[in-house]
Amino acid sequence: MSSSSEAEFDDAQPIGKLRRENGTNNNGPIPVKSESMNYNDDDESMNEPIPSNRKRASTSRNKKKRRVKERDDDDDDDDDDEYEEIEEQPKKKRKSSSTTTTTKPKAKKRVKATSTTITKKKTSNTKTTSTSKAKKENGKADTNNNKALKRLEKADRIAHAMQSFLWWDAQDPPEGCQWGTMEHAGVSFAEKYEPHGVKMKYNGDEVDLNPVEEEAATFFAAMDPDGMHLGNPKTAPIFIKNFFTDFKKSLSKTNKSKIKDFKKCDFEAIRHHLNEQKIVKKAVTDEQRKVNKTVKNETMFKFGYSLVDGHIEKIGNYNMEPPGTFRGRGEHPKMGKLKNRVYPEQVSLNVSECARVPPCSIPGHAWGELRHDPTVQWLCQWKENINNQDKYMQLAAQSSFKGKSDRSKYSKAALLCENIDKIRASYKKKLKSKTNEEKQLATAMWVIDRLALRVGGEKDTDEEADTVGCCSLRVEHLHFDPNGEGGDNLEIELEFLGKDSMLFKQTIDFGATMYTENNGMGEQVYANFKRFCSKKKQSEEVFDVLTPSVLNTHLKSIMDGLTAKVFRTYNASKTLQDELHKQEKLGGWSKLTPAEMVVEYNNANRQVAILCNHQKSVSKAQETQLENIGDKIKTLKKQKSMLKKILKVLKEGGKNVDKIPVKKDEKKKKEQCDKALAKAKQMKEKATSKEAKIAATEADEKAKEMKRDLAKLKFEQAHLWDKTPSKDQAAKKIQSWTEKIAKMEMNLKHKDDNKEVSLGTSKINYMDPRISVAWCKRNDVPIEKIFSKTLRDKFNWAMAVTPDWEFNASIGKQG
Repeated sequence: MSSSSEAEFDDAQPIGKLRRENGTNNNGPIPVKSESMNYNDDDESMNEPIPSNRKRASTSRNKKKRRVKERDDDDDDDDDDEYEEIEEQPKKKRKSSSTTTTTKPKAKKRVKATSTTITKKKTSNTKTTSTSKAKKENGKADTNNNKALKRLEKADRIAHAMQSFLWWDAQDPPEGCQWGTMEHAGVSFAEKYEPHGVKMKYNGDEVDLNPVEEEAATFFAAMDPDGMHLGNPKTAPIFIKNFFTDFKKSLSKTNKSKIKDFKKCDFEAIRHHLNEQKIVKKAVTDEQRKVNKTVKNETMFKFGYSLVDGHIEKIGNYNMEPPGTFRGRGEHPKMGKLKNRVYPEQVSLNVSECARVPPCSIPGHAWGELRHDPTVQWLCQWKENINNQDKYMQLAAQSSFKGKSDRSKYSKAALLCENIDKIRASYKKKLKSKTNEEKQLATAMWVIDRLALRVGGEKDTDEEADTVGCCSLRVEHLHFDPNGEGGDNLEIELEFLGKDSMLFKQTIDFGATMYTENNGMGEQVYANFKRFCSKKKQSEEVFDVLTPSVLNTHLKSIMDGLTAKVFRTYNASKTLQDELHKQEKLGGWSKLTPAEMVVEYNNANRQVAILCNHQKSVSKAQETQLENIGDKIKTLKKQKSMLKKILKVLKEGGKNVDKIPVKKDEKKKKEQCDKALAKAKQMKEKATSKEAKIAATEADEKAKEMKRDLAKLKFEQAHLWDKTPSKDQAAKKIQSWTEKIAKMEMNLKHKDDNKEVSLGTSKINYMDPRISVAWCKRNDVPIEKIFSKTLRDKFNWAMAVTPDWEFNASIGKQG
């Protein structure tokens, strides 16, 4: 990390004091000058005999050259020009010590004599010149790099400083500890509520609300009546019931005696005010936008970074969760409840003992507790009021803490490569056990391994959503022979809500080759399920004698640290690697373009996502996007057809050439669009009142609509020219349109195939990133096509693997 970055970082927030107090920096202890370090007394040169003038000058020159050379060898960033300046210093001394004017030509003569002496040795001269040039070039390159860094934004410079720390090469903290020293600025709290004064109505009459009551009413008014919570007939009653219960608790005695029926409550006036405020905010000028960004950055620079063992780490969630209505996922039983505002007294800080305690950012308040616990990773801790659970402020996903955890997770999963056959042989043997306990345990192991289900556990459905895993499957979740085929059909449809209330709905054919080959035992598992569900009610559990604790204990007895998640990570990584190798062995693979290879990579990724049930709901925006791409493809095909006709006319010649259509109205519409945008910008800058800002926003929206219309016109006329084209121009454009159509069709297929599958979840959490990096290197595919910048920062530790890297047990043993 450069010193300039550290200095700016220290200015932005109270960090850096730790280094000064500790006497440490990124490169180790800061040298402390002791009493014995008296350079004037201990300098050996002071005890040497004083040489003659000429001899002394020569000695001084040689010493200074050696000192500069040592600094160059240490990769110092100083420019080589300093070398020349230091060489000339003795000459200046001679000049200053002389009292006669005749010393000037003598100095010149002496310099010439020196250079003549050097040129006599040609070999030495050549080496010195080449070395000097190389040093000069390196020095200039370093200077240019430093200048380039200084031109970067502050956040980018800090990012460069963080990237310079390679945690996998650094010394680990003491055993059992996560860090040695930790310093940060605490957590950034939500802004104080500013009352707007707009009143709600009850039974048609306006109600006076105090700030606490008004804030709670505003939380409900901010919800979209047609959104996923209030617009859903299943979730709306839950949301409204919970909100109104908490809302009544916040009311004063007067209002509590008045407001008793939610149906008589009217929040429309507040909702209208909030919608107006949204429009007003859109009228922000460029200058105001810059100011807002500056304020946001100041908060980030103050609270968004931490010093851990002397290096900078980014913090993930440095903003305290603001108060509001609890949304939850799926049909969460607590949705609609009011999340309370968190105050400093509820927050515990975790810093090292020698660190400066960050001042509380809210006047009149103080931190709840100060801890110095290096065995945990969290920086701040508090308890939320909805589920009464602990919440934490921790380092970001690209931090060294998360990097170590990720690498350890994938290494542990790789160890399964040499144990998986033994594990599978063990549970397959028990699938036919005579005891029901062993049979259920073995069947659950098969399900976790082959279907990648989570273990699951008992849940209080009054406190959290009714999500299901392997051990908590109920008879109602299994549908035998769902299509009613009869006979020897071995299909079961599994349908339940998994993690985050995502629907798991798959029909498993236990008689399929993938479940029966190599003694897969699919038929036996089907028979076991049939037996487990026999004579049971729909609400009863399938695995009635198996608990999550028993299953987890069994997993750990097989292999240290083995969990259902390790199985999922192993299966995800192994599936990806096998799918990619399978594709690379196909004929014609080497002829594919990088874009086509990326499509095949995404196909392999999709297989992993399906295995792990990483689904997502299709949004309206996604559906609209797919429709727009389909419409564009139709337009491109029509344009290509017209281009072929134009080429035919050009080849035939004659009067029809003059009838070839050309572009029209583009320039005129562009001028109109530019004028409208400029006018809207001017209105924004002049607007001071609410009405003026609303008018400016409306003008801006109209101008943007004109811009969209202009873009649409440009696309519709993209195949035409300003004047009659030549035959070569028409032929080239036909070729270009063929490539555009192919690329867009590939893009549409990719988006359509993956619209209900979340490829990112498996990339982030389950597929070993080194498999993807090695694949990219083998096939000359830029890593940017596979991993976003966020993922490249998160998995920086995986970027150095070789193209032939393999996910296997030896990787697990390396740790």
